[in-house]
Amino acid sequence: MEKVWLKSYPPGVPAEIDASRYPSITSLLEESFSEFRAKPAFACMGKTITYGELDQLSQRLAAWFQSRGIERGARVALMMPNVLQYPVALAAVLRAGYVVVNVNPLYTPRELEHQLKDSSAEAIVILENFAGTLSAVLANTRVKHVLVASMGDLLGAKGFIVNFVVRRVKKMVPAWNLPGYVRFNDALAAGARTGFRRVEQTPDDVAFLQYTGGTTGVAKGATLLHRNLIANVLQSAAWTAPALAKLPSGAQAVTVAALPLYHVFALTVCGLLSIRTGGLAILIPNPRDIGGMIKELHGYSITTFPAVNTLYNAILNHPEFDKLDFTHLLVANGGGMAVQEAVAKRWYERTHTPIVEGYGLSETSPSVTCNPVTATEYTGTIGLPLPSTEISIRDDAGNELPLGEAGEICIRGPQVMAGYWERPEETAKVMTPDGYFKSGDVGLVNARGYIKLVDRKKDMILVSGFNVYPNEVEDVVAKLPGVFEVAAVGVPDQHSGEAVKLYIVKKDPALTDKEVFEYCKTQLTGYKRPKIIEFRNDLPKSNVGKILRRELRDGRA
Repeated sequence: MEKVWLKSYPPGVPAEIDASRYPSITSLLEESFSEFRAKPAFACMGKTITYGELDQLSQRLAAWFQSRGIERGARVALMMPNVLQYPVALAAVLRAGYVVVNVNPLYTPRELEHQLKDSSAEAIVILENFAGTLSAVLANTRVKHVLVASMGDLLGAKGFIVNFVVRRVKKMVPAWNLPGYVRFNDALAAGARTGFRRVEQTPDDVAFLQYTGGTTGVAKGATLLHRNLIANVLQSAAWTAPALAKLPSGAQAVTVAALPLYHVFALTVCGLLSIRTGGLAILIPNPRDIGGMIKELHGYSITTFPAVNTLYNAILNHPEFDKLDFTHLLVANGGGMAVQEAVAKRWYERTHTPIVEGYGLSETSPSVTCNPVTATEYTGTIGLPLPSTEISIRDDAGNELPLGEAGEICIRGPQVMAGYWERPEETAKVMTPDGYFKSGDVGLVNARGYIKLVDRKKDMILVSGFNVYPNEVEDVVAKLPGVFEVAAVGVPDQHSGEAVKLYIVKKDPALTDKEVFEYCKTQLTGYKRPKIIEFRNDLPKSNVGKILRRELRDGRA
């Protein structure tokens, strides 16, 4: 497919990026540590660390890891929410020459055991709140080095109070027993005494094992090389440059890091990109506490707000939303799931900044496409391919389809993973002979080069031979004033094979299914209309706030 999208690029955005400028993601981070030394890098719970402090703390922790005799290339798991220890540990693991294995702290013992065994992780940095989960499975894994962090570790004198409240008042730390563990601050102190040995890394060294959410069955580790991450950070920096250019001279970009950094979208957009551009990221340990998050953001002039549809929706519905300072907001990135038009419209009315929706996957480090940051309205698309990225829309036989026709979105570019960790047969299933990654998503490219995401292949509902895409139905129903959240799934039907079922969380308690049915009659053609409606108090979501249709469809939620 000819690169039709280049003609829609904003002025100043290059068609290609040069990822060969850096031998490793580590060198890219170290450049920022040096260049922005005195600037604040991360803030959490009222405490800020500068780029210079991040440099020093991560060197000390890297030195501690090296002193344990852990060999280069070993996998080190990080199991923490967004606290200051996360960026310190992230930089330390990379600088010591190891591979980061990001772990969701809310995992059950079964899920944690699978990931630790699959990655053969030898060490783990874990927040004590989740240490009980590790206690249950540690003996079944190869983990030999356990570093336990506490909420208050890097908060100075205030940390003692925070730890007391977390442990004793809120009782957020269940009992745990991990023989031979080391405290995070003790490791920093020991590392300061041993000295750090710089490690020469190459673009083809593995940097991350980023586990996919397991939507296709068992969770697999996407093997992301240093060059994959360098490319995606540089692609994202080039893409956001037209917006950040509007910052007053000397002013610092302020990013809200509410999405968890162990998730690939936040890792790159809130973490690595913020470091690359010398920005300040405000870490939110618990984004489900919208009131707490708003309180945490008081006093900051926010310039970048990456979020998913459910987070935008929840914050817009909070009575204290207007207390936030969005007067300097330059970029609101939407990703992880489809941004609904009703939500995008309300966000624009309140902040005068559009949500620029993008698209990516764990396998692509993650960003593939994004709407221009110069956009002034909601486009209903996932935007244009980023620099150095090629998109090919293909049918089931692997043939490329013409513009405007829907097929599987296939991706080629420097951000595409090396493969699934130790699963060559799984890798072979998703890579084409000419080097494209098959996303499993259905989309089309329009005449201007914008990509419209039609849906996940497996989420598609087949009604009497007609394809029904849940995104479309959900988008329509979300515009009904009494609806807070909605999910559409296919359920077996004796007449039509499958029928559309809606799960709705009400905003207006008086909303009835009759009103929804009547409304859908005016908005959707016959076969797309829901046959069944079930009202719920909440919908099952992933840790990033993505609604899990599969759990609803399988009757597990």
